[in-house]
Amino acid sequence: MRWGTYIALTAAMVIVGLSLGVSLPLVSLRLESWGYGQFAIGVMAAMPAIGVLLGSRLTGPLAAALGVPRALFLSLLACALSLVVIALLPFYPLWLLMRLLIGMTLTVVFVLGESWINQLVEDHLRGRLVAVYGTGFALSQLSGPLLLAVLGTADDRGFWVAVALLVLGSVMMLCQSGAPKIDQQGVSGSGIGKFCREQPTIAWAVVLFAAFEAMVLTLMPVYMLREGFDQERALLMVSIVVVGDAALQLPIGLLADRMSRTRLMLGCGVILLFSSLALPVFLHSALVWPLLLLFGASAGGLYTLSLIMVGQHYRDAALVRANAHMALLWGLGCLLGPLSTGAASQWLSSHALPLLMALGAAGFVVMAIRRPPFAQPGQR
Repeated sequence: MRWGTYIALTAAMVIVGLSLGVSLPLVSLRLESWGYGQFAIGVMAAMPAIGVLLGSRLTGPLAAALGVPRALFLSLLACALSLVVIALLPFYPLWLLMRLLIGMTLTVVFVLGESWINQLVEDHLRGRLVAVYGTGFALSQLSGPLLLAVLGTADDRGFWVAVALLVLGSVMMLCQSGAPKIDQQGVSGSGIGKFCREQPTIAWAVVLFAAFEAMVLTLMPVYMLREGFDQERALLMVSIVVVGDAALQLPIGLLADRMSRTRLMLGCGVILLFSSLALPVFLHSALVWPLLLLFGASAGGLYTLSLIMVGQHYRDAALVRANAHMALLWGLGCLLGPLSTGAASQWLSSHALPLLMALGAAGFVVMAIRRPPFAQPGQR
């Protein structure tokens, strides 16, 4: 196993997560300060998801033409350039376009980066090493809002820090070895319907976590502000959710190497369901802090286990295709989550974010019981 490549790739993806953790809440808080409503903020949050749907189709030609390391390098530079435009030109329609480009470029990064990592790790270490990646990425997103709280939201320093981080991450992608051999067909989005029919539980887990992550980083700060918390407390509460995501991913990965991964995934879904339902009830009590931890840990566990199980059952081109399908599903979750939550928050209930997550978690639990991922016929 190429340990140096694994460490470099994981570190680069962690840096990308930190840049997202700084820039995504800053965009939402800036729009909130300008007087935009929840739905307009939700539309802005959903634009990267549309970019994901488009970017998954571009990954194959880009990787085939340039090679995986160079495709990752150029994609991160394009993402950094989009943030430069956002910092220099505060114009809502232009920001929508730049967020679309960010979604497209980051799709290339995550499809190729996660495929590369999953291809590198040995099977008996897969749970732990994929969880280390997930933990590092979650910790970087945790550090993003904390760093933003230090930098402040009154000026554009947060955007410029995110740009510098993306440039650093792009450099780390170069000169690494062991990249998957990818052609256009290998990462084509074709076959997504078949993947969803064969693995509906994995598909829904990806959609659900994508919606969760998009809503937490973009709409949860606004949700907390409108529930009466000040900006520092709102950012802290978002950070606690990501702490939960990060803190338990390595234990989940260790358990995934020692017990049934399907049962572990079902347990994460049950915890997500009950923590989501409890949040509106205990939002203004001391119990909100452990609930926020469980909320983040259970949702993050769904995606970590999905990556582990996909890496266990697919190799080479099939693994890359599966990751491309997961990217499309991720885009769908990022699109539906902020749009539905933004609309429901504005016109139905201020607690739409946790309640819609509870609805999605309930659907996942039912699906995981009826169709366990990768189970053989008759197996539960």
